[in-house]
Amino acid sequence: MLATEQKRKLLKGKDLITTADWTKEELDVALELAHEMKAQRFTHPYSECLKLKTFLMFFYNPSVRTRQSFECASNELSGSAMFLEPKAMRLKTATSAGETVEDAARVMSRYGVGIGLRILEDKIASYGEGDDLLREYAQYSDVPIISMAHDKYHPCQGLADMMGMQEHMGDVKGKTCLVYWGHGALARSWCSVQEALLLYPRYGMNIVLAHPEGYDLDPEVVEKSREFCKQTGATFTETNDPVECYKNVDIVYSRNWMSPQAYYGGELHKQEEIEKSLKYPQWICDEDKMKLTRNGKGLFIHPMPVDRGHEVSDEVCSGPRSIIVDVAENRLHAQKSVMALTMGDI
Repeated sequence: MLATEQKRKLLKGKDLITTADWTKEELDVALELAHEMKAQRFTHPYSECLKLKTFLMFFYNPSVRTRQSFECASNELSGSAMFLEPKAMRLKTATSAGETVEDAARVMSRYGVGIGLRILEDKIASYGEGDDLLREYAQYSDVPIISMAHDKYHPCQGLADMMGMQEHMGDVKGKTCLVYWGHGALARSWCSVQEALLLYPRYGMNIVLAHPEGYDLDPEVVEKSREFCKQTGATFTETNDPVECYKNVDIVYSRNWMSPQAYYGGELHKQEEIEKSLKYPQWICDEDKMKLTRNGKGLFIHPMPVDRGHEVSDEVCSGPRSIIVDVAENRLHAQKSVMALTMGDI
């Protein structure tokens, strides 16, 4: 058996585009360190592991928690994070000349110790383009590529979710999570919910996936989630019932996501998606539904920002069973762990 320090060193240089690309043992190492770093926030032995080093952050889409948490993480590891907006750079696109991904990745690898990219639904012409972009950067980069949320996956959010659930429930094996489509006015990508489907079963959690007809997720991701469930002895259930699905679950993850018809003609039809979504007001996580959870004490989780009054009621979102702020805090600690392991001198 490798010692903890040796296991940690083996992650140096590894990309994080989705947790599904990491082994279960690698995820265990990252989560163990994240919990450790949270407990020893300003006194951890790795607190200078990024000293004089820079993490480059490409933001195609804006954020609140993502930029703040990555910049704080870099600072607390004695490094720095550089905010970059692709629109202010001469990068090649489908409609304009400029620097290719290959050239940009190779040059930036000489500047920073890691590159993060955030590219969501309205910055791409079809589903999967964001994931393709990250993987192209990974192909040419000599430093780790970290997803800061893209159209398919959100690995750092998944790790923060798991931290929060472990803190509040202990061992999550055998617990059941309801991944619930909430109606809303944001036409959100599939990234966070798909990461949940891929990560939670690897820790033995049962999955109940609930959504109206016509709001299916990526079939390859769903099938992979089913496979992970089989590997750990967990169950996977999919339903179109907005109420019965709450019965005896331990935690509820209510979030809006777009339909598979959101893209056509080379663009996202966001307003159409919003108008269609708002026709399902019964798909809201509210107190009456939460009473159906196990012993009426199910937890509520959400990656934020929350579309209150649509995805979830204020009563649930701000109630005593909501762990959304704890999970948001855990973005910082999960990302510190990932950065230390993949980029740091440890």
